[in-house]
Amino acid sequence: MKWLQIRVKTVTEAEDIIISSLYDIGLEGAQIEDHVPLSAWEKEQMFVDIMPEIQEDDGTAYLNFFVEEKEDGSLLVSGEATDRETLLAKVEDVLSDIRLFAEIGEGTVTVGETDDIDWINNWKQYFHQFYIDDILVIPSWEEAESAKEAKIVLHIDPGTAFGTGMHETTQLCIRQLKKYVTEDTVLLDVGTGSGILSILALQFGAKTAVGTDLDPCAAEAVRQNCESNGIAKDKFRMLTGNIITEKAVQDAVGYGCYDIVAANILADVLVPLTPVIVSQLKAGGIYITSGIIDDKEETVVEAVRQAGLTVLEVTYQGEWVSVTAQKPV
Repeated sequence: MKWLQIRVKTVTEAEDIIISSLYDIGLEGAQIEDHVPLSAWEKEQMFVDIMPEIQEDDGTAYLNFFVEEKEDGSLLVSGEATDRETLLAKVEDVLSDIRLFAEIGEGTVTVGETDDIDWINNWKQYFHQFYIDDILVIPSWEEAESAKEAKIVLHIDPGTAFGTGMHETTQLCIRQLKKYVTEDTVLLDVGTGSGILSILALQFGAKTAVGTDLDPCAAEAVRQNCESNGIAKDKFRMLTGNIITEKAVQDAVGYGCYDIVAANILADVLVPLTPVIVSQLKAGGIYITSGIIDDKEETVVEAVRQAGLTVLEVTYQGEWVSVTAQKPV
């Protein structure tokens, strides 16, 4: 399948009005390229795991629209066939109308063609092997360049599940796990994603791990990553479902049987999760949380204390926070 790419050069202030206006003529799913830094709210909500380097914002934006091009050269727009000249004329008319009341910068339109776009795998260009302290993280599509400094080598391919180890929140959790995991540790990993925290805990020496996640894709990501790292099937059990609201998931996970519970999730999820998860922890068990943007630190600390846990330490990396607590003996 081929796609016609319509690329509009504009300014960031005009992104929304252009996208909305071109949507009215059938162009959907705009891909935005600009250098506007993410706000704290956007960082928290998106929880971006792999972030390409962003240049200084100069106000320029490019809006890309992709239209299916059939074998006879016609274009499929909103389920209806049209031709290139007609569609481009409509685009130019829309931009001319917007110019009457808004600044859109150059407003130039360029056209290109591309074969099938591999949306799922395009992110791999940003994910390369790297170190987290003495842990070498290697994606499945790369060979280790040098592992001399590594005490542990982690092979990870997140696929469509969260967790490469590049995000500050994941690294905060990893460092806390390294502190508290022992050879007797039974771990519960809530929101396990790719399985990175559980797999590393097992490599640190933990006895077993159980992971839960809402996303069905996580189960396959966990299976593949366990296999890549030589984790035996009886060491890591994966469950799909919502441990906060689903009694069946809580029962399957078990009560009072975990030495450590790790939850690398957004603060707004940690607040309702914490009073539930206390039941899964053993007396004296450790609760490691992350995914907390800095202005939500006190919200999570208060939720932890309200659940009857004792805060042991709060650690920081960039704009992100990890809260580690303990259940009373």
